[in-house]
Amino acid sequence: MTLDESPTPGGMPVDPPQSGAAGRVPIVPVGWSTWPNIKHSVRQTLAVFGYRCGFHALRSPKYAILAAFWATVGVFRLTGRQLKWWWVTEQYALRQGTADANDPAMWLKLHREVKATRMWRFLVLTAEALTVVIGGPVLYATAPWWARALVVTAVVAFLAHFGRPDDRPIITPATVAGRFRRVNPDIILRAYYAAGLGHPDKPHQQISFGSTMARDPSGTGSQVSIDLPYGKTFDEAVKARGAIASGLDVAISQVFISRDFSSHRRHTLWVADRDPLSAGAGRTPLLRCKATDVWQPAPFGLDERGNKVSVDLLWNSILIGAQPRQGKTFAARLLALYAALDPYVKLTVLDGGGKPDWRKFSLVADRCAFGLAMTRDGDPAEIVLEALREIKADVQDRYERLSKLPVDVCPEGKLTREIARDPKYKMPVRLVFLDEFQEYFDLGDISKEIASLLVYLVKVAPAAGVGFVDATQRPSGIGSGQVAQQFVSFRDNHQVRFSLRTGSWQVSDLVMGSGAYSEGHDSSTLLPSYKGVGILRGASDATPTVRTYLADADDAEKILTAARALREAAGTLSGMAAGEDVARVARDVLADVRSVIERGETGAQWEEIASRLGERLPEAYADVTAESISAQVRAFGVRSVDVKRNGKALKGAKSDDIDAAITRRKAA
Repeated sequence: MTLDESPTPGGMPVDPPQSGAAGRVPIVPVGWSTWPNIKHSVRQTLAVFGYRCGFHALRSPKYAILAAFWATVGVFRLTGRQLKWWWVTEQYALRQGTADANDPAMWLKLHREVKATRMWRFLVLTAEALTVVIGGPVLYATAPWWARALVVTAVVAFLAHFGRPDDRPIITPATVAGRFRRVNPDIILRAYYAAGLGHPDKPHQQISFGSTMARDPSGTGSQVSIDLPYGKTFDEAVKARGAIASGLDVAISQVFISRDFSSHRRHTLWVADRDPLSAGAGRTPLLRCKATDVWQPAPFGLDERGNKVSVDLLWNSILIGAQPRQGKTFAARLLALYAALDPYVKLTVLDGGGKPDWRKFSLVADRCAFGLAMTRDGDPAEIVLEALREIKADVQDRYERLSKLPVDVCPEGKLTREIARDPKYKMPVRLVFLDEFQEYFDLGDISKEIASLLVYLVKVAPAAGVGFVDATQRPSGIGSGQVAQQFVSFRDNHQVRFSLRTGSWQVSDLVMGSGAYSEGHDSSTLLPSYKGVGILRGASDATPTVRTYLADADDAEKILTAARALREAAGTLSGMAAGEDVARVARDVLADVRSVIERGETGAQWEEIASRLGERLPEAYADVTAESISAQVRAFGVRSVDVKRNGKALKGAKSDDIDAAITRRKAA
């Protein structure tokens, strides 16, 4: 393709220059306009200066040896050059030319000229030699040490510079300027046509530009607004991102396409100079340990262009998925730390993996359970089950009470900030954090009720001010039968998805939701070196690639200590964090089942037993099913036999078998 002879007139930069209301560029740069910005700039400058000083100080012996060597070479080179200058070697060609032309008169004239020049230059060199031979010892004997050191340093530096070849630097640069591929309109056209998004020769199939090519305000890349041919869509451009990167001859991690809401065929292409995801987002701003407000979005990280990304914890359920050791737990914990700093938020933290990452949340959590092994607080699985039952009862109670509040207090029949923070209503915002939640779907019979509760809550609870943040490394599912189906239902009922690196595009789609891959979003393309980097879908109209802020174990402990102090001051510390005994009351399943078999009945069907337990003991059996109660009772050796009711025989339990099981247990 031939290059344009001159740029096409028209268009405007993608991002207008920063200016005030009068269209004037600020006299004082924005980075130096406030005291915090000035301090930040000074710290950055001092940090770079200190790094360079340390870098060169460590290598100074090497520099001294190289300087001495090249200074020695410089002495010989300088001597040779001065001898050539004295002998006027540059006139040799002229005299040879006159000799070849057989012009004796001109040759004699040049010869007399060169003799005079040699005499004058000889005097200059003699004066120079006398200065060095006589002045050097005099300076050494009379000058102070620092003057001698300065002269020696200057002479050695001069001679080393004179003797060193241009391609052999003595001092190694402490920082290296990055190299990047420059992008121009012709390269972009080549890339888009190669990606099949248009054709240069077919009518109405040409790519056009909605703006001139420009550097972005941060100076880290080039960007331009692109109009696809009519009929081509933004979605097609996103799918072709890899082909566009190939056409531009850059890595796919350097190409980003953002939607232009004025037209579905228009978008902004940004090509980064280097991989923007390889640099971390830095420490979390929560380290200031100031009180937060969950009614405001939580700071989550930076997108590929360095813009801040926040996530709403209210009214949402958030799913986080990734391969192990990609930053999944850190991402979930970052949101939990934000919620912890709001003293009016009631936290429930349940970690099926039992990792150390969540242990310090016992300082603030109303309910918490770590791992699956028995602890002094009880069986974690029982704690999880009891916590979910209590949350379900609270959600149902909230809906009823919200519907009865007057319109001036609750205008839309939903939780407000004032209601949530008023102690008399007893409806604080609640957030539930589940890490490695797949473990709770693989605990045997108890998983049936846990799975049922989780599916109910993830569907219903967010609208009542009870949000969920759930993380897993097994988004494909676990278990079988009804529990496996409920796992899928639970996973698919999250509004916001954050997928760090996954093993395949299929797994990526499970985390981000069906259709993400067809829209060009695939977390399996993220590099293994990207820690804490993932694709955020559903939090806003955009689907950015986010570098999450870092909060390590020490940071988390510092933040949670401050969060506990805030809750103590506000009087909102509750549950386990306040030392309350919230352990689940153990139920005698055999006795409960025996109690619902009426006098005169020889037995009951499992469906009847489950229904009666749910009606009479809802606090313990609200979500029990025929299958789950059957499994629990049969575990004590009770047979599952046919029981006739209304002429229909279905599986159930005989009262004699239950009595026998109770007797055996007492004898044991």
